[in-house]
Amino acid sequence: MSQDPSPPVTDRWGIDASWLDALDTEHTVEQATIDLLREVIGEPPADLEDTAPIVVRPGDALEVDEAVVVLEDGTSRDVDGELPEDFPLGYHRIRTPDGRDRLLVVTPGRCWLPEDRSWGWAVQLYAARGTGSAGIGDLADLRTVRELAESQGAGFVLVNPLHAVGPGPEQEDSPYLPATRRFRNPLYLRLDDVPGVQLTDADRALAAELNGAELIDRDAVWAFKRAVLERSFDADAEGFRDWWWHQGQPLQDWATWAAVADAHGANWPDWPAELQDPRSDGVRRWVADHEQQVAFHAWLQWLLDGQLSVATGDLTVIQDLPIGVSGGGADAWAWQDVLAQGGVSVGAPPDAFNAAGQDWGSPPLVPWRLRAADYEPFVESIRSTMAGAGGLRIDHVMGLFRLWWVPGNDPTAGAYVRYPAEDMLGIVALESHRAKAVVVGEDLGTVEDGVREAMAEHGVLSYRLLWFEDDAPSSWPAASMGAITTHDLPTVAGLWTGSDVREQVELGTGEEEQLEKDRRQLLAHLTGHAEGPAKRSTPGRAVEAAHRLLATAPCTLLSATLDDALAVERRPNVPGAMERPNWRLPLPVPVEELAGHRGVRSVARALGTGIPPL
Repeated sequence: MSQDPSPPVTDRWGIDASWLDALDTEHTVEQATIDLLREVIGEPPADLEDTAPIVVRPGDALEVDEAVVVLEDGTSRDVDGELPEDFPLGYHRIRTPDGRDRLLVVTPGRCWLPEDRSWGWAVQLYAARGTGSAGIGDLADLRTVRELAESQGAGFVLVNPLHAVGPGPEQEDSPYLPATRRFRNPLYLRLDDVPGVQLTDADRALAAELNGAELIDRDAVWAFKRAVLERSFDADAEGFRDWWWHQGQPLQDWATWAAVADAHGANWPDWPAELQDPRSDGVRRWVADHEQQVAFHAWLQWLLDGQLSVATGDLTVIQDLPIGVSGGGADAWAWQDVLAQGGVSVGAPPDAFNAAGQDWGSPPLVPWRLRAADYEPFVESIRSTMAGAGGLRIDHVMGLFRLWWVPGNDPTAGAYVRYPAEDMLGIVALESHRAKAVVVGEDLGTVEDGVREAMAEHGVLSYRLLWFEDDAPSSWPAASMGAITTHDLPTVAGLWTGSDVREQVELGTGEEEQLEKDRRQLLAHLTGHAEGPAKRSTPGRAVEAAHRLLATAPCTLLSATLDDALAVERRPNVPGAMERPNWRLPLPVPVEELAGHRGVRSVARALGTGIPPL
């Protein structure tokens, strides 16, 4: 057992010289790793602390005296030493007598929180197909799920990331490796709700064929939808041009990247040199020569904006923010000076669940460059994901504090790099306040000391799972979202029948003896029964028992998956199992039939809605 390891030493590049694993064993980072990461990060500028944004709350002391603050609305206020308690929230500019001009972010410090506790459904939207879908769950299906939730007295719906991937024929299956965290995936468009679309009998036959497939085939779905959308494209549709203009440079960058990706592939470092800089004359000339192609991708986002608004209605829809983006994607192209170059990515160190560690494939933001960029990539990603839905779940929220940087695809040779967590949490709180959006931080796995305390201080809800917690749900903190499982963990039915253990053994992602031991312990914790089918019960009863246990938690939010309610045995994703059809498993029941499904009603009753039994 390790003995009171000292806090890690962090250098001016933000690199920790050591780290603690889940067993509190201290590990020293190899000097070769530190040297490599320093080279990738680059030397922070000497005047960074005098030029980087200041993030404060009203009433806080300032780092500067006798300054003029130019507010967002264009008016000015003099400040001297500290901000008044009534100072307006927002993104302002502070100007000092010596000529310095820097961003001043005034934040409420705490995220917006709902007044009442509530429960809701967690759904992998791509899996929630309905009779009108075309092979994949779409925004019209989200509307059906939302209306179901409202009818049952639920307060929210939690969905997987809806962010866009590359527009080419080979679609990325994982929602957690998008090309952008600012714009949405046109795969989720309902064609029947697109103005001007006229589907032929052949179109409807193909849509039905795609909808009947055993697995979700994004490539085939996108080929079909894109063909219909291209022939229906109307660059002069009423309201489109005005909406596009108001989106400004971010949408122009996305639409440009997507149009160039159609011509040269979805990896910008492979493009012709004159197109690799988004602000170059070469890109401007290319856009001028391909106006219709750029407009098409902007039009798709206009459609998505309208359909999402209808889908979410007045209910809180919590959208998921991935930890990063693909290195060849649109955000990486637009912000290539802020993202780390040189073959490093984000991941996780070795632990008890994965001795080789993990490489998630996304290039990390360089902390000092992020500050020098006035946090623009972070602000836009947070704001865009919250937009129009009222909730945000931050995947791997520990990344606001530190991230495991993986050099050369070897997670065992990585190191933690520190981020300006206090500033980033303040920005999250400001965006949450403005959007009236609840924020949940996915703080699962190894969480260092101080993270959950900082989350609580800033009003970010913790994430508590029956899967991981030893304490009874009744003792969980109120400032949290409670759930049984996630997309990366077994379903209750998969545990109950033992099928999840059998699949893991077949995939080589665990040893049968240990997996079976863990399964029995977890079943005993979830339902009070360790024997599974031998108890002559059913997966449905196990699911209901687990949710009755969950209902005892005092959490602000309680989340139930549709996979569990439908007694689905295969989880959406098994991390590291590349040969498995991860992110491609549809739900076994059309969304229109969910309201009458016994399991769905049972879970809703267990979480306190009072729906009478069938």
